[in-house]
Amino acid sequence: MTELESLPDAWEVWSAGEDGRLVLAYRPDVFNGEAFPAACLPTLYLTHGKRTRRPGTNPTDRTLENDWFVTLYLEPDVSLNDTHRFETRAEGLECTVELAQRFDNGEIDYRDLYQVPRERYFERLDELTGTVAQES
Repeated sequence: MTELESLPDAWEVWSAGEDGRLVLAYRPDVFNGEAFPAACLPTLYLTHGKRTRRPGTNPTDRTLENDWFVTLYLEPDVSLNDTHRFETRAEGLECTVELAQRFDNGEIDYRDLYQVPRERYFERLDELTGTVAQES
């Protein structure tokens, strides 16, 4: 896929739908339940319509015909709070690759996304992404 040429090697295409949907996984080789919990596999979603994991939500929130959404999940219930909404898939894909690069470079502060700190896990994730923990 030439559109993903600048995707960091740590991110793999997990799935790609014929409708343009794309799911990227960060280092699935280490998020395997041994080194890191499989449930904590960082994933990036590029979806046509807003992706949600909560049942019973308004279907029009998920199926907006003309909008593409980019969501970074660190766990099923932990995601980057920024809303990334685009009118075209190309714009959404550009954002997806940019977020993948920022995560891989240690530029996303995932600690702020968790309500309950997981310090040991953060230390190990810092090592994996090459992030230098900031002093509080």
